[in-house]
Amino acid sequence: MKNSLIQKYNVPGPRYTSYPTVPYWDETDFSDEIWAETLKKSFIESNTSEGISLYIHLPFCESLCTFCGCNKRITKNHGVENPYIEAVLKEWTLYCKILGEKPIIKEIHLGGGTPTFFSTKNLEDLINGIFSHANKAKDYEFSFEGHPNNTSHEHLQKLYDLGFRRVSFGVQDYSEKVQKAIHRLQPFHNVAKVTFWAREIGYTSIGHDIIFGLPFQEIEDVIDTIEKTKSLQPARLAFYSYAHVPWIKGNGQRGFNDEDIPKDDKKRMLYETGKKLLYENGYHEIGMDHFALETDSLYKAFKDGTLHRNFMGYSSSKTQLMIGLGVSSISDSWYSFAQNVKNLEDYYQILEWNKLPVFRGHLLTDEDLIIRKHILNLMCQFETSWKNKEGYFNEIPDVLIQLKEMENDGLVIIKNNSIVVTEKGKPYVRNICMAFDLRLKRKAPETELFSMTI
Repeated sequence: MKNSLIQKYNVPGPRYTSYPTVPYWDETDFSDEIWAETLKKSFIESNTSEGISLYIHLPFCESLCTFCGCNKRITKNHGVENPYIEAVLKEWTLYCKILGEKPIIKEIHLGGGTPTFFSTKNLEDLINGIFSHANKAKDYEFSFEGHPNNTSHEHLQKLYDLGFRRVSFGVQDYSEKVQKAIHRLQPFHNVAKVTFWAREIGYTSIGHDIIFGLPFQEIEDVIDTIEKTKSLQPARLAFYSYAHVPWIKGNGQRGFNDEDIPKDDKKRMLYETGKKLLYENGYHEIGMDHFALETDSLYKAFKDGTLHRNFMGYSSSKTQLMIGLGVSSISDSWYSFAQNVKNLEDYYQILEWNKLPVFRGHLLTDEDLIIRKHILNLMCQFETSWKNKEGYFNEIPDVLIQLKEMENDGLVIIKNNSIVVTEKGKPYVRNICMAFDLRLKRKAPETELFSMTI
């Protein structure tokens, strides 16, 4: 039965860091003026009560990892750092002019690319530049992604001094054969070193990112990776499914063939094996692909019902407004989305014109806002309801028909005006969310857009 379920539900589908998903944004009703309008509205509604979040995209990497689907620029020339920091701070200044008063920043996340490509001096200038126009919330939470091969003790200390308490290290897999295939040679010693340094300095949440379904990956590799991970005791773990999307322009996914990638039943067995080991070692599943120890804030947020998910991933706190800075970053005012240009030279040029480097966006409809809440609930709490009129929409009966089949397969339990994802259904949460995705249903993709769900 399990094997037939995998074959049945292993279809292309979104990861739902947003709804509507980016390929389904309606750009016809979007404009720079609408973006500024919804930005100010959201800021007025939420700045003093909860603060705002900043995602800062730092795109540079010294070498190409061939599993990566992120927007990046490969270079060993560190002369690119200063111009980029200056551009990001100029973009932030433009946003602050629109907002009209000092933002209160609750969250900052430095993503990439490789944030630790940048020198400690430039990272310090970046954060200090941000706070020359803003204040910190009392319960702020700053985090960054670190590459174990180039994160120095100085990086960790300086970012800690600047208020960062969370760090996640990209591990992927410890098998040398897998590492060669994805061009990410990274010995266990390097990961252990930066993990111990971070703990010694005082970071309160250390995370590791590992991936199943990588080329040449075997069950033994997953077991070995998780055994090594267990010895370092990171507080939280992202156990991602490898997203094979080689059709995306600029994607680094090469250096191996399609037949080298574990698929269907074999890929699911990699996940089931890893998940079992994580459970045995005290990790709890708190959302799609994410696990945490009971001591971590992510687990506590899951238990309290306050877990949130946005373009930065899972967060233990929610802000209504998230501003993305840097090339390709996505911003979310709750009422609309806006994405920056993806090309670095275009990004610099538009900022020279004293304009926000936004090139597309989406104004959420009333229906979008209802569906968005259901998908957030499923992704963060594995359940949702339409008991109140705010949660009801006209297509609920059609959704229930699709969910009924999933209930027959043991993936969900349908109650009066609500559904709950079962333990068996958690690996299929993307499919369950797709039952609510009205935009996807109304217009099936004509080209390859999404990775496989399983």
